[in-house]
Amino acid sequence: MIASLALLGLAFVAAAGTLHLLRRYRTRLPQATPSERSLHRGNVPRAGGLSILAGLLVVALAAPPEVPGSASIWLVAVAGIAAISLIDDIRGVPPVVRLMVQAPAALAVALQVYGQPGEVVATVATAVAIDWGANLFNFMDGSDGLAAAMAIVGFTAFAIAAAHAGAPWLAYASIAVSALPFFLANRPPASMFMGDIGAVPLGFLAAALAVAGTAGGAWPGWFPLLVFLPFLADATLTLLLRAWRRERVWEAHRSHFYQRLHTLGAGHRGTLAIYLATMLACAGLALACLVLAPALGTAALAAALAAHLTAFGAIDYHERKRQPR
Repeated sequence: MIASLALLGLAFVAAAGTLHLLRRYRTRLPQATPSERSLHRGNVPRAGGLSILAGLLVVALAAPPEVPGSASIWLVAVAGIAAISLIDDIRGVPPVVRLMVQAPAALAVALQVYGQPGEVVATVATAVAIDWGANLFNFMDGSDGLAAAMAIVGFTAFAIAAAHAGAPWLAYASIAVSALPFFLANRPPASMFMGDIGAVPLGFLAAALAVAGTAGGAWPGWFPLLVFLPFLADATLTLLLRAWRRERVWEAHRSHFYQRLHTLGAGHRGTLAIYLATMLACAGLALACLVLAPALGTAALAAALAAHLTAFGAIDYHERKRQPR
């Protein structure tokens, strides 16, 4: 335990130190410029997610995470995702090219989880889920503090659940701890953005570790869905609605419910407060069910989803009410 806590402290120091360097040389970083689809004003440096990866790297090198299959393959997959994401931050990468890197990385990790003969369907489904998770986090990284808060809350819940099951928990905790320094810089008003270099690897790890934990028996399948439901519900429903309207789902937009909540008057602070409360409620509910009444987990997930859909309906109603007739 003492060694694990020392590693977490080292991860925090590495993340904070890297963030300090990034802020010192902020003018040399890729800049997020305002557009009609963004929610910020003025140029803001991005690629702050490098600080999170620095903390993770320290722990991964000092104590390779106990994951299904080869830890080296997991690290190579995350490194590939991070590399293409950083290039995307610097000069932009077409969606097809990003997918050409993300899909093999997701499949490589899925094969580590479901790599036995006869598990083709499970392997492909897992790869698709991991790939969606990587992009989902990126879609939701559009308001100050949102993605960093989800990483802290979500991976902390994973760490607690793993410890409860007697499974290795350090990898989950190290992600949450590494995201803490960045959250302080990204909370409203944000002085730095996470960028694809942070959001995409975080989403990739959230989905990959979720399915690995489920396959390994650390938690039931409903648990990670409930923990990350605030992001899952918003991103998935928004994508489905855009596809239904025959919009180009791969293009930037302001259709997410968190974006619409922001423009309704909540702003960055209000949006973060509402979503953070929702994240804590979902994570708390998931942990309570896991520890006290696992049989109620699926019902809790359904109830939480119904609550999200009701809230989304309210946002849609108030948005339509404000539109001129």
